[in-house]
Amino acid sequence: MAVEDFGLSGIDINQTGFGYTLSLINGKYKMIIMYWFAEFQPVMRYSEIKRALGTISHKTLSSTLKELEADQLIIRNEYPQIPPKVEYSLSERGKSLVPVLDMMCEWGSTNRL
Repeated sequence: MAVEDFGLSGIDINQTGFGYTLSLINGKYKMIIMYWFAEFQPVMRYSEIKRALGTISHKTLSSTLKELEADQLIIRNEYPQIPPKVEYSLSERGKSLVPVLDMMCEWGSTNRL
């Protein structure tokens, strides 16, 4: 079934596996953060993530990380020390999305205009 057929058939795309997956990775930075963990640095502190993404605001990064954590795609480890130390990494659930990201990279490399 083609994507455009969903509206005509009465199927709510948000109730499909595709829609659910898209809801987890939808957003400007979510896939980039997950890709960074998977390809470059498996554990990162907040400031490292911010530096890697460049122009992201504190508010946007903070809310994006909270969403990824709530969706159980990343793990937030807080260490009780002064100053506080917080590290982020992919969860097992997040790691299970890495093959999807890899396929997207392969597709992009093959089909880049």
